[in-house]
Amino acid sequence: MLISSSFYSRMRLQSIAFSTHFLRYSVIVYVQKDVCVMISLRDPVATLCIRSSIMYPEMRHEQVVYQNPFLAMRIWQIDSEDLTPEAIRLWKEQDWKQKKFSDWHWHYHEEVELLLILKGELTAFVREEQLVLRKGDVALFGSSEPHMTMHTKDGNLSYIVFQIDLRKYWDLSTLNSMQHFSEVIRPLSSLNYIYRDNRDARSQTAALIREIYKEMNETQIGYELAVSARIKNILLLLLRYDTQLKLNYNDNRLLGRLQPAVDYVEQNLSEKLSVSEISSLVNMSYTHFIKTFKKAVGMSFTDFVVYKRIKKAEQQLLTNDDLSIAEVAESVGISNIGHFYDMFRRYNDCSPKQFKDRLRVPIVNAEAEA
Repeated sequence: MLISSSFYSRMRLQSIAFSTHFLRYSVIVYVQKDVCVMISLRDPVATLCIRSSIMYPEMRHEQVVYQNPFLAMRIWQIDSEDLTPEAIRLWKEQDWKQKKFSDWHWHYHEEVELLLILKGELTAFVREEQLVLRKGDVALFGSSEPHMTMHTKDGNLSYIVFQIDLRKYWDLSTLNSMQHFSEVIRPLSSLNYIYRDNRDARSQTAALIREIYKEMNETQIGYELAVSARIKNILLLLLRYDTQLKLNYNDNRLLGRLQPAVDYVEQNLSEKLSVSEISSLVNMSYTHFIKTFKKAVGMSFTDFVVYKRIKKAEQQLLTNDDLSIAEVAESVGISNIGHFYDMFRRYNDCSPKQFKDRLRVPIVNAEAEA
C-alpha cells in the first residue's frame, strides 16, 4: 500500500513524544522503506512519523521474487524436517515467551501474504495481535504490514507461504471489488477473525491454497487460469464471510457513477489525459472528482492512470517484440523514458527489459529458507 503526499497533507503532523502511552493507543497505518506512520486511536489528528528501525529494530524489507511474473506471486512449503539442527535451534527460540519484540526479526513486503499450517504449531505476530496457528489454520497479512512468525512448540512444523501482489488481479470486470482490498483504512490482517471464527471460510481457503500450490508445482497447461481463478475465490470468500464489514467502507454506487471516466481512461491510455476534461464526463468539479474517485476506487486518479498504463505496457512488452522500450512507453502515453522506467520499477521491482527476460527463464519451484 502506497501513501501519497496528499495523505500527509490531509493530516496534522504533530510533534509527539515517542512514549508507551502513544504506542498503546495507536495503530500502524503505513510502513515503507524505513518510515513508520502511526495514528492515535484517541486523537485521530495526532500522528507520529518515526523510523521503522526504532519501532522494529530488526525489521527488514523483503523483496519477493515471483515464480511467474504474469501471476505476480510466490508459493512454497517450509518443513522443519528439512532444516539442519542448528537452523532448528535458531528458529525455534525456546525462550521466545521471555524475549522482547525488539529481539525478533520483523519483516514486511508489498505483497499480501497467506499462511497455511500443515503440521505443528506456529505463532504469528502482526501489529498488536498474536495468532497461535495449528494444523489447518490460515493467517493473513496485509501489504507492507510488519509481521513475524516463530516456531513455538516442540515437534515438526510444516506450512505453506503464499505471497501475492493483488494489484495484478484487477481488470474492468473486477474493478468494483478492488476498493475493498485497497487497505486505505485498515490492513487486511483485520480479517483474521474470519479464519479464526468461521470453520467453512478456513477450510475452503486452506483447500484453495493447497490447489494453488499443486498447480504451481505441476505447471500443467492452463495452470495460470487455475491459479488466477482460485486467487479470486479466496478474495470472494473474504468478502462473503466478512460479517464485521471490515472491507465494506466504501459506497459501491460511486463507482457506477464514475464508470464513464474509467472507460475513457481505458480507451485513451496513449493520449494525454486531463483531469478537468475527464471530470466533466461525469459532471463533477475537479476537486469533487478527485475525492470521489479515491473514495470509490481506493487509489488516487493519478495512481490509477499510471497503474493502467503500466499494465498495458506489460502486455506490449510481452506480445510485441518489434517495439522498442521507448516505443512501448510512447504507446501508453508516457513520453519521458526516464519517468516510464521509474513507474515500471514501482510496480514490478525491475526494468522493462528484465521483465521480458523473466519469461524466457524456465519457471522453477521456489525453495524455502528458514
